[in-house]
Amino acid sequence: MIPAGSFFEPARARGLDFYTGVPCSFLTPLMNRALALPGADYVGAASEGEAVAIAAGAWLAGRRPLVLCQNSGLGNCVNPLTSLCFPFRIPILLLTTWRGQPGIGDEPQHEQMGAITEALLDTLAIPHRRFPTEASEVAPALDLAEKVMAETSRPFALLMAKGSVEQEPLREEPVAPRPRGERTDLRTGGAPPRRIEILERVLAIVPDRAALVATTGKCGRELFTCADRPQHFYQVGSMGGASGLGLGIALNTPRPVVVLDGDGSLLMKMGTLATIGARAPRNLVHVLLDNGVHDSTGGQATVAPNVEFAEVARACGYARVACCDDPAGFETALRTALASDGPHFLHVRIARGSLPGLGRPEVAPAEVARRFQSFVTGA
Repeated sequence: MIPAGSFFEPARARGLDFYTGVPCSFLTPLMNRALALPGADYVGAASEGEAVAIAAGAWLAGRRPLVLCQNSGLGNCVNPLTSLCFPFRIPILLLTTWRGQPGIGDEPQHEQMGAITEALLDTLAIPHRRFPTEASEVAPALDLAEKVMAETSRPFALLMAKGSVEQEPLREEPVAPRPRGERTDLRTGGAPPRRIEILERVLAIVPDRAALVATTGKCGRELFTCADRPQHFYQVGSMGGASGLGLGIALNTPRPVVVLDGDGSLLMKMGTLATIGARAPRNLVHVLLDNGVHDSTGGQATVAPNVEFAEVARACGYARVACCDDPAGFETALRTALASDGPHFLHVRIARGSLPGLGRPEVAPAEVARRFQSFVTGA
């Protein structure tokens, strides 16, 4: 058993000072210490998969992130680990607990995951080792993780057994409620525009110093068709993760960050709206391109027509929200957002369908990630 500081001191010495995750009782001492560390950032996520997306965004902005979660949450992490971190070669350190460890009594809901945790990490091709239980073992464990991540550009996991860390008191200020944000309604009720019309406005209005994240599916493909630039991140895969990725970037750069999201994607991880509202990055503009369908898989309907997305974002703490359904209204909303503090949420109703014969980004995901990181960090 080690004090929490025996882990964080060598971790921070190696530049690991951005933390995100979801609590577990085994992690309580580490999370309590992380929340109290001066100069470090801890972002409490609504889900483990969201935490991976936030950490990936932080890495793209030049930070070295650590994700903390329960092994039950590994199931929630599978998609972003395999379809975000793997193709884009984003190395994050994952600290997961080992609830239900064979031979050690635990609650019944942890039995199966406990039995397969190591095998699951192996299946995910994530190298791992046991979390150190002696202070002298921490530095070698972190050095091994750093070496493997540097060689593979992929995640590495530390697997923590029960009772690995001494108790640590909680020193955390309660989350302060945020006032209800401003709402602007610019809808005209006319025929909705095509996605490409909105993307053309984005490219014309958003300044060259801004970072753009395009969600998976037709959005990123059309953005690439319009223009390919280092500040574009085409998030192929990891559906639902665009908003978390954008949050991780926005918290770690002064640049404007514009997230181009879809209704199907946002519905998958709506909890991220609450995380964004609580963290309130002033430089984040979250654009929802809502056509009410899963466009890239054949046009199956989503439940978006029943959801007042702008009101949800407003209730979650976004500073300003706007609704529009034509290019002129969107242009007004976007210019306003870029000229004022956010976070902003722009809900844009668009038509179904996409450009005919639409291609895909021709730049490999790993190259997209590295040129994007160089752009954001100014390297």
